[in-house]
Amino acid sequence: MTDVPELPSPEVHHDHRDVSGGWLRPTVFGMMDGLVSNFALIAGVAGASTSSQGVSLAGLAGLVGGAFSMATGEYVSVQSQNEAAYAELEVEAHELKHNAASELRELTEMYIARGVDPATAASVASQLSEDPDQALLIHAQAELGVDPHQLPSPWTAALSSIGSFSVGALIPLLPYLFGAKHLLLSAVLALAALFVAGMVTSRFTSRAWWFAGLRQLGLGVLAAAVTFGVGALFHVAVG
Repeated sequence: MTDVPELPSPEVHHDHRDVSGGWLRPTVFGMMDGLVSNFALIAGVAGASTSSQGVSLAGLAGLVGGAFSMATGEYVSVQSQNEAAYAELEVEAHELKHNAASELRELTEMYIARGVDPATAASVASQLSEDPDQALLIHAQAELGVDPHQLPSPWTAALSSIGSFSVGALIPLLPYLFGAKHLLLSAVLALAALFVAGMVTSRFTSRAWWFAGLRQLGLGVLAAAVTFGVGALFHVAVG
């Protein structure tokens, strides 16, 4: 009797980054928004020649208000997106139940369009359609571009947003909380934090750290400059 050679176990050559957990976008956006919006607010109030206490109060108000606004917006946005996806999944599940033959033909045509020969496509589509849950998953991914089991969490988005915004907004405020009288130190900290925030995002992308850092810095400076310019244009005085 001939011994059958044992096949080697498959090797794992790489790990994928988590890009679907619903936390990366609100975290990056929250940090960026916190840094830029609160620095612009602090710069505008400081430009009105108010006291350091007034600048600190404005910065704290911007931090608290902005953080909760961001968290609420992210929660509602992600939850609404998920509810829309669930509604479409219900439509697809109804079609699979009441128009099975049409859905089977549709799935077969999808595989044929991707280069599978008609006989194999029909066989694969037929086998997958035997399990309603698997069939729904395949159709959802192919037609809707979503995985029902990996929809982003609105709570993750909200908490990521409120945390990162608070950290970003606190950075330009710190010098004034410790008694600073001028904007320079606040500006230096904000610009350095923008560059570092960009560097951190490069860990989740294929961009070089220096490119990601400079991109974040450039966009942040542009946004802050525009916001500060609008405030300076109206010369709003703070009592």
